[in-house]
Amino acid sequence: MRRAERLFQIIQILRRNRAPVTADAMAAELETSKRSVYRDIAALIGQRAPIRGEAGVGYVLEAGYDMPPLMLTPDEIEAAVLGAQWVAGRGDPVLATAARDLIAKIASAVPDELRPFVLTPATGASPAWNPLPDGIDIAQTRAWIHAGRKIRLDYRDEKGAVSQRVIWPVTVGYRDTVRLLIGWCELRNDFRNFRTDRIEGAEFLDEKHGQRAGVLRSKWLRALEEERKRWAAKDCAP
Repeated sequence: MRRAERLFQIIQILRRNRAPVTADAMAAELETSKRSVYRDIAALIGQRAPIRGEAGVGYVLEAGYDMPPLMLTPDEIEAAVLGAQWVAGRGDPVLATAARDLIAKIASAVPDELRPFVLTPATGASPAWNPLPDGIDIAQTRAWIHAGRKIRLDYRDEKGAVSQRVIWPVTVGYRDTVRLLIGWCELRNDFRNFRTDRIEGAEFLDEKHGQRAGVLRSKWLRALEEERKRWAAKDCAP
């Protein structure tokens, strides 16, 4: 790895970690020596990169620092294009259009020698097979997730019975042919998954549920982890 690329990767490592990162950890990821990492850190600090820390303790990158937006490696370009291809084939119409625009923007912004990684990538996402239509506006649903507002659903279960639910939307999950709206269900007093193709009607309420989006998502992730542990315990039971 060239030194310029290594300097960029050090910034990336620090950017993705909130806790201090030791020189040992960076050297292992970059497959170089700890001494080289110390030299690179000193060079970055000399270039006014806001890195704090010391040898033996670890280093952090102060918030707000950024590098030129499209200094991407070939692998990062492949990853971005692959992800955008998947979203273009499976996302709701708004996200699908955004994904295609993203690919075009990357192609126009990267240097000429990297453009083949965008236009003729070595990887590709197949188009979705027979996707089922949504019964709710996914773009507005995403806006309500960010706004912390409630949604009233008329939901049809697998047996065809329709019930009314008021939910606190958490996230939209994407599968190959269906999408899932995950939310806290006031009727069940618990988190529930709702297939968007089974939603018969939706009303986007002005009422806020009072939970910050990040806090509600953290609660859902904890509940998901607890459920996984329960299933694991059942599988291990004699």
